[in-house]
Amino acid sequence: MDRVVVVRRIAGEQGGVVTREQALSAGFSRHEVDNLLASGRWRRLARATYAIGATEDADRAERRRRIRAAVLSLGPGAHAVLATAAELHRIAGLPRTGAIHLALPGRAARPARAADPAVVVHQFEHQTDALMSVDGIPVTVPTHTLAEVILRESRYRAVALLDSALHRGRIDEGDFRSLPTLLVRRRGAVHARRCLAEANGAAQSPLETRTRLRCADGGVPPDALQVEVRDADGHLLGVGDMGWRAARVIAEADGRDPHSAPGALFEDRRRQNRLANAGWTVLRFTWSDTLRPDYIPHVVRGALATRTKR
Repeated sequence: MDRVVVVRRIAGEQGGVVTREQALSAGFSRHEVDNLLASGRWRRLARATYAIGATEDADRAERRRRIRAAVLSLGPGAHAVLATAAELHRIAGLPRTGAIHLALPGRAARPARAADPAVVVHQFEHQTDALMSVDGIPVTVPTHTLAEVILRESRYRAVALLDSALHRGRIDEGDFRSLPTLLVRRRGAVHARRCLAEANGAAQSPLETRTRLRCADGGVPPDALQVEVRDADGHLLGVGDMGWRAARVIAEADGRDPHSAPGALFEDRRRQNRLANAGWTVLRFTWSDTLRPDYIPHVVRGALATRTKR
C-alpha cells in the first residue's frame, strides 16, 4: 500500500495526528519527514508527533489534537488526567490553561519524558477499569477524574465541577454516591467530602454554582433552583436560575456567552418583563459580581427585605 495512504489512514484514526515512528514504518525516510515539516505540510505538535493536513482548525479540535499528540509522544500507558481529563469529558468548572496533564505509571513518569513545557506528567497508577477512551484519547473515567480533581481544587471550582458533571450527565446518582470511596485515606479528603455535600446537579453553569455558593456563604441560600413561574392558567412564564419563593425573588446568573447574543438578550428581557408582571423581583448577576464576596448576598438580602415590607 502507498505510504501516503498508510499515513493518512493512521492519522485519520488518530484525529489527524501521526508519530515519527509511524511515518517511518509506513515507508517515509527521516529526510522526507523533515522536509514535510519544513514546508509546513506537516506540523509539529509534540516530540516526534505531527499534525497531518490543514494547519488551522477549530479551537476545540485543535486542542484535542494537541492532547492526542502529547499522549502519543509519551508512548504506551500515557493517559489524560486531572483538568485535561475533565476538559475531554466536557465537565465545566476549571479555568482554561495551556497545560496538558498526563499520567504515566511508576518510574516512567519522569519529567524528562515530556519535551513540551505545556505537558505536565504525573506519576499515577490507574487500573484498567479506571480508564476509557474519549475520541480515541485514553483518559480517566469521569468518577476518577472528579475524585482526583476535587482533592486538589478550591471549594468553588470543585463544587462547580461536580454540578457540571451531574447536570451534563457525565455521572449519575450512583456514580456520585461512589465518589466518597475514591477519597478514602487521600490527602484533601475532608475538603473533598464537604464539596460533595454542596453539589447540586440543577446548576446549568459554573457561574450559577458560584452565585449559589455566594448566597449560601452570605446567609441567604436560595430555597429552590431552576424555579418555574406559571400564570393562573398554568402557562410557563419563565424559569429562574435560583429563587426565594416565599418572597417571590429570583436571581439570574448571566454568563457572557449564553446571554450576549442579540436573540438571547431580547428573550431575557421579554422573560424578565413576564416575571415582573407576575409579581416577581428579578436580580441579575455576572461573573465579576461573584468575585466580591459580600455583593451578591447584600443585594439579595435587600430584595428580600423590600418584598417582606410589601
